[in-house]
Formats: sequence, C-alpha cells, structure tokens
Amino acid sequence: MFAVMGAPVNNPEHGFCRDCLAMQKRLVTRCERCGSPRLARHAELYGLHLAHIDCDAFYAAVEKRDNPALKDRPVIIGGGKRGVVSTACYIARIKGVRSAMPMFKALEACPEAVVVKPDMEKYARVGREVRAMIQALTPLVEPISIDEAFLDLSGTERLHAMPPAMVLAKFALDVEKNIGITVSGGLSYCKFLAKVASDFRKPRGLSVIGEAEAPAFLAEQPVTMIWGVGKAFAATLERDGIRTIAQLQRMERADLMRRYGIMGDRLFHLSRGQDERRVQPDHDAKSVSAETTFDVDLASPTDLVPVLRALSEKVSARLKKAEIAGRTVVLKLKTQDFRIRTRNRRLSDPTRLADRIFQTGLHLLEKETDGTRYRLIGIGVSDLTDPDKADPPDLVDLPSRKRALAEGAIDRLREKFGKNAVETGYTFGKGRNANPPDDVDA
Repeated sequence: MFAVMGAPVNNPEHGFCRDCLAMQKRLVTRCERCGSPRLARHAELYGLHLAHIDCDAFYAAVEKRDNPALKDRPVIIGGGKRGVVSTACYIARIKGVRSAMPMFKALEACPEAVVVKPDMEKYARVGREVRAMIQALTPLVEPISIDEAFLDLSGTERLHAMPPAMVLAKFALDVEKNIGITVSGGLSYCKFLAKVASDFRKPRGLSVIGEAEAPAFLAEQPVTMIWGVGKAFAATLERDGIRTIAQLQRMERADLMRRYGIMGDRLFHLSRGQDERRVQPDHDAKSVSAETTFDVDLASPTDLVPVLRALSEKVSARLKKAEIAGRTVVLKLKTQDFRIRTRNRRLSDPTRLADRIFQTGLHLLEKETDGTRYRLIGIGVSDLTDPDKADPPDLVDLPSRKRALAEGAIDRLREKFGKNAVETGYTFGKGRNANPPDDVDA
C-alpha cells in the first residue's frame, strides 16, 4: 500500500488527478479536489514501473514557447521548399503534415503554415534540460533521442514518496511549468508497450498498458505497431496475408522464424507482449553526423565539395567537444528521386580531425559525382571511441601533418574569436544552395 499526499491507495482503479495529484477515493469523472477531468486510473496503475517519456512535437513546441505569436498557428519545422519536414505541431498534423514529408507536399496540405528553419543548438539545449530532469527521477535512464527516453522507476517509491505512475505525472507537470513545453508518458511492464503507451493520447498524454490486458490489446492492433515493422516489411507481411497482430498470435514461432528469420522471432514475442529488454543507462551515441538539404538539386563537385567541407568541420567540432573520435567515415547522399546512397571507409586510426573526415569523404564523393543530381549530402563518423589513440602524427604524409597542425591553430582562433573567425578556401562563400545542416546522434 502506498501513501500519497496523506491518502492511502486502497483501490488503484480510483486513481489520481494528473493536474493536482490528489488521490480519488471514489470512481468519479472529475477530480474531487480541483475539478480536472484528467484522471489516471487502471487496475495495474501502482504495480508498473517501466516508463517511456516523449516530448510533444518537440521542435515546434520550443518555437511556440519562444514566440507566443505562433501559439495558435500551424507550424512546420523544416528547411525551405526543397527540404523535408523535421516535425510539425499538432495543428499542422491535423491538416496532414507528417515528419519526413517533402516540404512542398507539406505546404500543399497546409499552405497557411508558418515554416521555421530548425535551430538544432537551441533544441539540444532544451533537450539537455529535460534530460537532467529525467535523470533526477532515477539513475536508470536510457536516452533514445534528443526528446525521448526510457526509464526504470522500480525501487524509487521511497525516494519520491509516491508510486512510479504519480512520479511520471508529476514530472510532466514540472516540465510544463519549468521548461514551457509538454510531454507524454507511457507506463507498462516492458519497454515495447511503454513506448506504445506514450504515443496513445498525445499531446499531454499519460497511458498505461498492464500485463493482464496486453495480449487482448495487441490482438486488435495492426502489425505496424510492432517495433521494427516499417513500410517495406509491412508490405511483405501484407503479401503473406498478415495484417493484424492477432494473426501473428495464432502462428507458431518456428513458422515465423522459417519465413522471416530473426525478425520472425521478434514478431512472435512482441505480438504476445513479451519483451525482456532492460533499460540500458550507458547507451551511447553510435555515430555523429551532419547533413543538409539543398534548395536546388546539385551535381557538380564545385557545388558539393564546399558543403562537404563545412559539414566535416561541424562534425569535427562536435567530436572534439564531446571528447570522442570515430574510426569509420560515412558519406550520405540523397538523389533527386529520394533514393539514399551511403558510402563508408574504415580508417587505420580513429579521427576527430575535420581535414581527415573531409579528405576521406571527398574520396568517397568523387566516385558519386557522375552527373547524378543530389538534393541532400551528409557526412559523419561511426565506431566511436575515446580520443586517446586518435590521429597519431603521420611521419610519411607531411602535407597531412601540416594540415592537422593548421587545424589546431584554427580551432584555437575560433574558440577565442568565434566559429566564423577563420574560413578555409573550401568554405569561403559557401552555402548559397544549402539549408542549415541538421546534426544527428544515432
């Protein structure tokens, strides 16, 4: 039995108010203390501890917070008519705007929308504020992206003097009050269903999926609800006549694995609400990258190379700031018909130097500049590691060594006078056809 705000929890179905956190002693439709209709109740409400937190339309919410004139207007975060939608507020989503939609299609669906170019530094700053508040709840936090995370609240009742469900509700209120954006939360017994629950009643949602109800609940859902079932795999299942999770629940594990390999094993377990994954608090970024979408399709190395250099410098700066290095350089290109090409090269030693990232990316790019027109270019590094063994002095390639020394001097000048204090010949006057780069930690 939990004691919350002086009231014993005798019947979890009576629940509590999400706005004032008052316990409800009867089955009511509005809070007996403040009159709010936002009541949380569930048969397993106080026995669940695995949560997923997701900020609501994060980028758009931050922009609306900082510009009250946007409050009641549809807002799209993206990079010009040639770019894609990073995110959209819920007003724009009602009109059919979706993340990753080409901008011209988004504006066709919602021509009255206000388009705001993404400010990744600001979003990262706000994301860190939210992350700090999450980590104050429990040390078992697994960040998934800039605006979402899993957390395990087991064993925290004594610390917070309330059960995990109320900790989650109080956290949402605190974020709204102190940061000025809203979040949605999901509570369940496993990560898969906690994530599903957090998507249910956005924005400002709090949903619970209990273990007893999971199989029946899942049976009514489409196969696309299962983690890892994207459009391509959903089409494969559709061709096999499988559309609902109920159909998967009636199939044998061996049959699913024979048809779909490892993915078949996942389908078997997740369709039954079985997910043994634990919250991994030491989950680190697997790569650091930056990319940009052009206002017009580009094919010439004269246009592409300066942008590649600028992106390489951005990735390098982030690696140095985070005190990490990477061994594999990855080039990303998107053609005018939205086909993605990725090319990579593993280095002999880890690097965090802009010049080395750029020179490797340039070699990869040379093979792709065959007249194909591109709407996006990106560069990044993966296989991240500590910087101790990164970029050893090259006693053979003296020009490379000189460029490394020059880069160190440029870094010091930029640190003192600002990032625009020094430009290379590659980047001077760049960017006429590119939107601001988007940073990605994957």
